[in-house]
Amino acid sequence: MNKGVNMHKTDLVAAIAEQAGITKVQAQDSLNAFTDSITDALANGETVSLIGFGSFSQRQRAARTGKNPQTGAEIQIPASTTVGFKPGKALKEACNS
Repeated sequence: MNKGVNMHKTDLVAAIAEQAGITKVQAQDSLNAFTDSITDALANGETVSLIGFGSFSQRQRAARTGKNPQTGAEIQIPASTTVGFKPGKALKEACNS
């Protein structure tokens, strides 16, 4: 893939289908099952580790004071839970080659 070009879900499905030798429908079903499984695990407070690729986990963001960019007025941003991704060694090396 060329640097600077975005890969969308349909492109990923096509790449999975080609590499795995399956139909695009099967690849889409597999990708949906994969993302649904990660979503369910994270929603249950679990960490998902894919050795060599990376780990998905929940991260807590503390409440903080921010500024409305239009008015400059201070606003309170509530605490929230977000998703973090820490890339694995193999992924980092592939991106830096």
